[in-house]
Amino acid sequence: MKIGIIGAGHIGGNLTRRLTALGHDVSVANSRGPHTLTALAEETGATPVRAGDAARDAEIVVVTVPVKAVPDLPDGFLDHAAEGVAVIDTGNYYPRERDGRIDEIEDEGITESRWTERRIGHPVIKAFNGTYAQDLLDRPLPAGHPERLALPVAGDDEAAKAKVRALIDELGFDTVDAGGIDDSWRQQPGTPVYGLRAGAEDVRKALAEASPQRPEALRG
Repeated sequence: MKIGIIGAGHIGGNLTRRLTALGHDVSVANSRGPHTLTALAEETGATPVRAGDAARDAEIVVVTVPVKAVPDLPDGFLDHAAEGVAVIDTGNYYPRERDGRIDEIEDEGITESRWTERRIGHPVIKAFNGTYAQDLLDRPLPAGHPERLALPVAGDDEAAKAKVRALIDELGFDTVDAGGIDDSWRQQPGTPVYGLRAGAEDVRKALAEASPQRPEALRG
């Protein structure tokens, strides 16, 4: 499968490592340009590209950049993606530590992924946002293993969600359907499922126990 990854930090870098190892055709980009991705490309066989080219012909695109950087993504970067492309948003809103106050999130009470959808003009699937990057390398297990970890996945496009859940299964993790993007507050920072290393039953329980009130420390 052709997969584009925008962002080569901890999550983006380790997804590049795992997905190329699984035989996918991965293009990876960051904000500094492809010349800064030479080492990752040599290690993995991924193709370093500019952010505007990462989605070209891709069936899945992973956007794994700080929330404050989403408006800086190139205009029309999804224009040449494959038909029916699934876009994964891994982002988390940290207004005090990194992103600054975003009025739409604070005043309208929308989820950070709904805000991202508005910026890029395309539906997203919320996944990997509470995953420890090193777990992508160290903790994949075959389906049915009693210690297999589960990840929550939220999104409105059921076909795209199914595609993303199948990819996560291939990566060695179970998934739990966390509802639509308006429900994705259940997996934002400060919720019980955020950073939880557990199986599907415990992930479902943690999602159900989440409060819609964003913790004070995570408000702008």
